[in-house]
Amino acid sequence: MTSNSGMNPGTDVDWDAESVTFDDEPDHGLRDPLVREAWAARLRTWLPERAADILDLGCGTGSLSLLASEWGHRVTGVDRSPRMVDLARAKLAGRDAVFLIGDAAAPPVGEQRFDVLLCRHVLWALPDPERVLRNWRGLLRPGGRIVLVEGVWGTVSPVGMSAGRLTALLKPLVTDTAGIHVEPLSGDARLWGREVEDERYAVVATLK
Repeated sequence: MTSNSGMNPGTDVDWDAESVTFDDEPDHGLRDPLVREAWAARLRTWLPERAADILDLGCGTGSLSLLASEWGHRVTGVDRSPRMVDLARAKLAGRDAVFLIGDAAAPPVGEQRFDVLLCRHVLWALPDPERVLRNWRGLLRPGGRIVLVEGVWGTVSPVGMSAGRLTALLKPLVTDTAGIHVEPLSGDARLWGREVEDERYAVVATLK
């Protein structure tokens, strides 16, 4: 989860205030070694083996950015919350990483292009996700990869985006639908620090 969204974010969430306790959630701060190891194992399979330019949108306090940086990737993180960005900068101080304040839907990266766009628990909360995905495609180099961690949370009033809907949105942006890989995440309690019953997944796709 990142500070551009959350389980039930709404538009009135004060993410600067939320930053104080944001990393207390197991899958946010990755402070538990088992949770951190679980995310590291997944992320390694989603990112290129060679050093790459990674754009982490809705980066929050930079926990996933830190993992990517530790493996030699060059990271640019974007988040709408100045306080989240401050924490991410502190977390990755001295590393090959830059953090910018901005909207994940239209990140302020200028003409820079990336090998991978990484986004966790953000897309579902953005207006017009189909348009957002088209914009994001333009931020990637040819053959670039998009890694989206999403889900549908709650049972009474569920929020989020199903894997089926996200896959459908991605199909027009890929050369071959075989290049869209859906990886269920609900069954791995280590990722969340507890058992979960709702739909959580990652989609990895190579765009045109």
